[in-house]
Amino acid sequence: MRRFLFANVFVAGVFVPGALICGGLSAVAQEQQKSSNPQTPEVDACRASGLIALKEGAPGVKDVAIDPDSVRIFKMDKKIGDEPVHAVVIGDVSIEKTKSSKPRSLVCIVGDKGKVLVTYFSAQ
Repeated sequence: MRRFLFANVFVAGVFVPGALICGGLSAVAQEQQKSSNPQTPEVDACRASGLIALKEGAPGVKDVAIDPDSVRIFKMDKKIGDEPVHAVVIGDVSIEKTKSSKPRSLVCIVGDKGKVLVTYFSAQ
């Protein structure tokens, strides 16, 4: 059982401390997929949203590369508050900057119509 505590997250571009506490993610997910091809709409939305958020804080960021072997997509029909959640994407990413690339973990929550609700990058 995995437990996640996000003390500081960005929700739709707004900093919200203590916004999400999610215990036992596998218990919430109705279907888990390990994707051999991470080119799904959810993964594409998370990558694009994450890149925009990172560039706002650090203009030197060039790209976000998602490791296709590490991507996990948890599909579900749940709610966080009043907001519908349809997928959670978890995987390893490399944030490419002008001088170096740092490996990170990505957690991304996708709602209605592919709207990214939360994109979180953690240090590994």
